[in-house]
Amino acid sequence: MTEIFITILLITSIIVLGVSYLLLKVIRVFVEETINPTLFASPEEKRLRKLEEQKEPVMKPKRPSIWIRIMGLKPLSEEKDLVMEHSFDGITELDNPTPAWFMVLFYGTIIFAIVYLLNYHVFDWAPLQEEEYVIELQQAEEAKTAMLLKPGNAANKINENNVEQSTDPAVLQAGANLFKTACAACHGEKAEGLVGPNLTDEFWLHGGTVKDIFKTIKYGVPDKGMIAWEKTMRPKQIADITNYILSLQGSNPAGAKGPQGTKQ
Repeated sequence: MTEIFITILLITSIIVLGVSYLLLKVIRVFVEETINPTLFASPEEKRLRKLEEQKEPVMKPKRPSIWIRIMGLKPLSEEKDLVMEHSFDGITELDNPTPAWFMVLFYGTIIFAIVYLLNYHVFDWAPLQEEEYVIELQQAEEAKTAMLLKPGNAANKINENNVEQSTDPAVLQAGANLFKTACAACHGEKAEGLVGPNLTDEFWLHGGTVKDIFKTIKYGVPDKGMIAWEKTMRPKQIADITNYILSLQGSNPAGAKGPQGTKQ
């Protein structure tokens, strides 16, 4: 149904462009008339013209052009048929019909409104903006999961069940960089503990093994204000931070926070 709605929007856009073009031509005619106004005939001239028309043979009226029909214009020769009955101070008023372009635009907006109402609020053929947002978030999450689980990328297959401890300097350096940007705000620059617990001693609130720490970082601890990093970090990055934290065991930084949890 999204394709149908887009098609309707394209058709409406074409109509609006056509109307805009007609409006530009109307403005051009208005400007020309403002600069060089057409002189209207006086009552005496109209009477003489009528007498001359009566003497001339009746000619077959010309078929109006498409432009004339769209704009709803009438030639001066038909002006007498449009004069309304009342007049004031010699001034008469013409009963000109609404131009065709305006009526097309007017009824087009009504049709568009009806289609929009039925499409979004009656039959629910297309999702509303809020629903589209939720759908796009879900699609993005699925695309991210598919990317992380892409075959051949062993780093993205790491989880809390198969993660292993590493002392590779490159791994520890990568983990240290990530720790400074993601963890230092709560645990301190040297993991001594601030809002969060001290990560350098032997006491742990949620387990101190490599699998326990990986799981805690991945899923977070919402009750205590720690967010789940699985949505913003790749499994390899979580593993790097885990190994860096384990490398800090027994470092005893200055100002370390007191023990919390169970000794491992």
